[in-house]
Amino acid sequence: MSAQPDLLYSEEEEALRAAVRDLLADHCDAPGVIARTESDAPHDLAAWKALADGMGLAGLLVPEDKGGQGATHREAAVVLEELGRSVAPVPYLSSAVVATEALLECADDELLGRLASGRAVGVLAVGLHRAPGTAFPAVRLEDGALHGELTGIADAAAADVLLVPAEDGGLYAVAASDATVTSQASLDLTRPLATVTLTGAPGRRLGDAGPAVRRALRAGAGLLASEQLGLADWALTETVRYLKERKQFNRPVGGFQALKHRLAQLWLEVVNLRAAARAAADALTTGEDTDLTLAVAQAYAGPVAVHAAEEALQLHAGIGMTWEHPVHLYLKRAKADSIAYGTAGAHREALAELVDLRAP
Repeated sequence: MSAQPDLLYSEEEEALRAAVRDLLADHCDAPGVIARTESDAPHDLAAWKALADGMGLAGLLVPEDKGGQGATHREAAVVLEELGRSVAPVPYLSSAVVATEALLECADDELLGRLASGRAVGVLAVGLHRAPGTAFPAVRLEDGALHGELTGIADAAAADVLLVPAEDGGLYAVAASDATVTSQASLDLTRPLATVTLTGAPGRRLGDAGPAVRRALRAGAGLLASEQLGLADWALTETVRYLKERKQFNRPVGGFQALKHRLAQLWLEVVNLRAAARAAADALTTGEDTDLTLAVAQAYAGPVAVHAAEEALQLHAGIGMTWEHPVHLYLKRAKADSIAYGTAGAHREALAELVDLRAP
């Protein structure tokens, strides 16, 4: 019989949360993030350096004997909650989770150590929309060089190393300087997408692409739920605060019964999302019912995060529609996250297969 998942936060996890929140308050305040989205450099490399080098968070999932912190997915989930709460434009999910998991599967200690120390940013060159276990495009390998084009690659603009799947079944490390990275139009301005083009790029074979990509996308999907939780919790908290302060007819707007009902419903959804996200992080840590728990978390997380951001936008009324207010960044991140690593519908289908409840 499977052990019950531990959904509570430990004292160490709460201390980690406080430290990350303080750091992000200094580096990723709302006006700064908005200003960065308007620039040619959407990634906040100073914040990334503080997280990765200053706090050592890039190596949370890497064992200590390989240069990392030897922590678990539960701690990484706490970090992602706080990154979601501030829509921080840093490649944490891409490099410290997805690319790191791929390298752990390939057992490439040299590159893993570089990512864990924050000396390099790694990005798996698989489209952000690809769900775990599904097919993914690969590039051609000709005379030892890689040729092809891959689209929808998140955070490729910040990458030092690209992990590229090839048609021979291998996963190759390619220096970002040997690839052409072209920005794509992206709804989420804080996690930009790019097209990666390889024309005879040299690559070093790391291992088999199939299991590495599958493991990486599974961890990405599971921990994305924690980012969505942080985003939804921010939306709820800020909306409640605003409605307590905003007055209409000489009384706080939050005192109107109709709005109370909407906020109560949203609170229930966020509480349920916290349980689902924590269960996913715990399942990745323990290996208990992992695929099932991850499918449940992602089937639920996307719609809740989008609903929370939509409610925040509507209930902030006119000010919520302005570019200066950060709520639009949260709605865009929520919408983009809702199709990242598979849609809610794709995860519901996977869940149905896992519990043998296929549609007739």
